[in-house]
Amino acid sequence: MSRSHTHPHPHKPVVFDEFFAMGFDESASPFITPSSRHWAKQIPLRSAVIASVLLVGAYLLQIWPVTHALSYLLLIGVYFLAGIPSLIESIEDVARLEINIDVLMTLAAFLSVLIGSPLEGGLLLVLFALSGAMEDAVTARAKGAINSLYKLSPTKAYVIETDGTVIERSVRDINVGTKILIKAGETIPLDSKVLEGISSVNLVHLTGENLPVTKKVGDEVPAGAINYEGALVLEVTHTSADSSIARIIKLVTQAQEAKPQIQRWFDSVSKRYATTVILLSALFATTLPWLVSIPYLGFEGSIYRAIAFLIAASPCALIIATPIAYLSAISSCARSGILLKGGVTLDALAGCQVIAFDKTGTLTLGNLRCVGMNALQPSGETQLKEALSVAVALEQNAVHPIARAIIKYAEDKPTELVQLQEFRSIPGYGLEAIYQGKQVFIGKISYLAEKLPAAVKGQLNDFANEIQRKGDLLAVMLFGNDVYVFRFEDTVRPKMQETLSQLKAGGWQLLMLTGDHQESAKKIAETVGIENFKADLRPEDKLNIVSQIAQEKGLAMVGDGVNDAPALARATVGICMGQVGSSTAIEAADVVLLHDNLDQLEWLMRKARKTLRIVRENLTLASGVILLATTPALLGYIPLWLAVVLHEGGTVLVGLNALRLLDKAK
Repeated sequence: MSRSHTHPHPHKPVVFDEFFAMGFDESASPFITPSSRHWAKQIPLRSAVIASVLLVGAYLLQIWPVTHALSYLLLIGVYFLAGIPSLIESIEDVARLEINIDVLMTLAAFLSVLIGSPLEGGLLLVLFALSGAMEDAVTARAKGAINSLYKLSPTKAYVIETDGTVIERSVRDINVGTKILIKAGETIPLDSKVLEGISSVNLVHLTGENLPVTKKVGDEVPAGAINYEGALVLEVTHTSADSSIARIIKLVTQAQEAKPQIQRWFDSVSKRYATTVILLSALFATTLPWLVSIPYLGFEGSIYRAIAFLIAASPCALIIATPIAYLSAISSCARSGILLKGGVTLDALAGCQVIAFDKTGTLTLGNLRCVGMNALQPSGETQLKEALSVAVALEQNAVHPIARAIIKYAEDKPTELVQLQEFRSIPGYGLEAIYQGKQVFIGKISYLAEKLPAAVKGQLNDFANEIQRKGDLLAVMLFGNDVYVFRFEDTVRPKMQETLSQLKAGGWQLLMLTGDHQESAKKIAETVGIENFKADLRPEDKLNIVSQIAQEKGLAMVGDGVNDAPALARATVGICMGQVGSSTAIEAADVVLLHDNLDQLEWLMRKARKTLRIVRENLTLASGVILLATTPALLGYIPLWLAVVLHEGGTVLVGLNALRLLDKAK
């Protein structure tokens, strides 16, 4: 995505501070007319390209003596387009007593004019401008993730006043508890809870699932959701500054600002380095004639050589080698629905040898599936059918995963609608009612077993143990004097086996950590292909295991971001499977998979390794150019124009190399 695409909708008003906070392209400025927007797109790149054309023309006109004057006229255009912006920025930096690489480059370019080498100075300015425009383009791509998030929610909402009137108000002025009206087809502006109405909403921008989700009274809906059908009256639960989208934007911002160690080191030494190079250049310019008997001026003079040295020693490529690589990788991950807390996370991921997974909600979807119903005593088909109908009647108003699984199981079975009396819920244990004078109960075996005769109780325990040895879960039902057992299994996440096979092929060791019992853990581990697993873990057990492995080998922990928050925080890298808007997930994890896209984990791990490899390549290339060019330039073996080409050529090469990281996950 180029910067020209990152602008607000032409018919949507732009708030002054929002425009600058969102990093829009110049063409999106609310202070220029629509007819002028086209000319404002990518101004730095346009200026650099025009300056390069003028420079080529100036060079060609230098060949014929009669056109020298015209050549210098074109050079003035080069210095105006590519040099004046750099000169203004450098003067501002010097005024702040800040000597940096930009000051160094600008000084070299304009000093080239004084020693009779304006073409070389123009070449330096053009290449410097082109490399700067390229760096801006990469940075804009990284900002694209934030810009798209800003666009998800409207800037205004319809507020319902206490007297029932509806007025339009900025979302910034809406407090928690305010009632807002959302009509069909509108986008929900703030995190809210449904007070009135029922409708289907689309959460594709937030969850990646392009399917409508029914929302009714009491349900929460995040900002950015699109209302499909009926009107909804909502109660605001979070202000615009604390919404789901605002928290994600904060995370992306942290990712861009959290610099890897090597980049922080370069930032800290760059100012001292630039000052040192300028002082050394001045020293060489004044002392070389005394040391090696050369003149001050001319192409063999000390000033010429000192400027060539200054250009060759400038670490532009070295300085941008790391940030461009990390920004490209972070941008690529963000566009694939993976948010990272900075380049430090990529470094840490590249060093992880072990990947640990939570079971429920990570390797599995956490959705129970009923796989069978068995009668403890001999029972006919009619009795089974009647018992299933009663079970559905008991569970139809419950929201527990077991209830949903039983209702789903009964959908393709011949059941009848039955009426229950004296229905009541037993918190923590199950549901109870009376049907045709018989007591009926469905729920935990521990509650029912104590009410059964000893013989039946022993038979039930034996049957339950057999089911649990197979790794299944169960619920029991009492229907008069008859006992039935429902068997459940968790649903493995789609593509999980393929994803884990790819990780193992890539050399990563896999581990499953779960609090579930041994047999259930063993069944899931065998299904997905994980040989090493640990079950029956208490939270402190899981934390100790994660801590030990993280210290020895480096460990990436993948969990749901809520129950596994301590382990996620203790791991080398915590990767969260939490839904968008979970504050616990965002705070505990280093990586948030917005779409629960665990199938992209292998791509992410390879991306981390590739980023580290490209950073090393860039540093080697940039350092090599400096080491190979500085001494020959000082000795007069490398002319000024070649020092410029080597310097800026190295900068362009490391930038292009870093752009290889912009590839998006399939």
